[in-house]
Amino acid sequence: MNDTVPPPALAFRGAAAESSVIREALALTARPEVISFAGGLPASDLIDTEGIRAAYDHVLTSAPHRALQYSLTEGDPALREAVAARLTRGGLAARPDGLLITTGSQQALSLLAGVLLEPGDTVLVEDPTYLAALQCFVRAGVRAVPVPTDSEGIDVAALPRLLAEHRPKAVYLVPTFQNPTGHTMPAERRTALARLAARHGFWIVEDDPYGELRFRGERVPWIAQSPEAADRTVLLGSFSKILAPGMRLGWLHAPAEVRRACAVAKQSLDLHTSAVDQAAAARYLADRDLDAHLARCREAYAERCAALLDALTDVLPDGSRLSRPDGGMFVWARLPDGYDAMELLPRAVEQDVAYVPGAPFFAADGDRATLRLSFAAHDPVVIAKGVARLAPLFR
Repeated sequence: MNDTVPPPALAFRGAAAESSVIREALALTARPEVISFAGGLPASDLIDTEGIRAAYDHVLTSAPHRALQYSLTEGDPALREAVAARLTRGGLAARPDGLLITTGSQQALSLLAGVLLEPGDTVLVEDPTYLAALQCFVRAGVRAVPVPTDSEGIDVAALPRLLAEHRPKAVYLVPTFQNPTGHTMPAERRTALARLAARHGFWIVEDDPYGELRFRGERVPWIAQSPEAADRTVLLGSFSKILAPGMRLGWLHAPAEVRRACAVAKQSLDLHTSAVDQAAAARYLADRDLDAHLARCREAYAERCAALLDALTDVLPDGSRLSRPDGGMFVWARLPDGYDAMELLPRAVEQDVAYVPGAPFFAADGDRATLRLSFAAHDPVVIAKGVARLAPLFR
């Protein structure tokens, strides 16, 4: 007779955690024969390994004990000063004490889900939106309601009805070179959203991991710069796409009460983000010309984006639609009705090429004819080769 009692079931947040399409797509990149357009990885060949190594060497030579000790939850003061300076040059009057350094901007999003939202609350999101944000809201017990979008981001005209119907506490969006579509929200819509936030009293979570990767057109101001929304907008940023993702460094700029609450929540999670990585990033920003490095990245990404768009135009079936981003890392494709990108993915992998199906990026009914492709990780020759492998899927 077996008297063993099974352990309790997983809590709701654990049970609700589904396997990530993005995580599974990243696993494909470990196979060297696969040309992967799936993961949102910056180009490894463009990471300034020499400059980053020199920054770590300096930190571990000049002040090793400080870099390897416990540090402030809010983040390395020198790094916060450097981030504040970059934000100020971009038009946002930022101060170091208005920033919290996080372990990637993904942690910042998780902190905000716990600080701004209660289980059962509603957040409005772009349709489609960043997949990991949807997963974060599910884990927090928050309901994500989609807002219609077009090639210029959220349809602001649709917001009043959704605000009245759902009374959301927050709107989450990636307004610049959006993940997954690559679209950018124009200044007029950003101002309209800020005014709606002031009128209806909701938070705006403005996620901006790609804004410094513009390779065409003029910069659009952050929503956080709008006077109407300055007291209710949290701006998230990341060093993953502009320095190195392995350093796991992000930040949030927020009103004082939000930043303090996030710092308290972070303290209970990891005490602080890696001190040595923060110190190295601060040293890098002090010693190296990040803007010059980004100029090289933008030039390469512009070439790679054009190569992907040209190649896809030749192989996608008639009636397909492609986004044409002015920066960032992604192209969004919509195949004609009747195609299913999810069902086609195993056949693509058989051809040693990968992409991410678009359906999981939708908060409600996913459009199975959509897919996301990243142009960042490969040069034009490899991009052309990878897209050629996709051609048999559409014949």
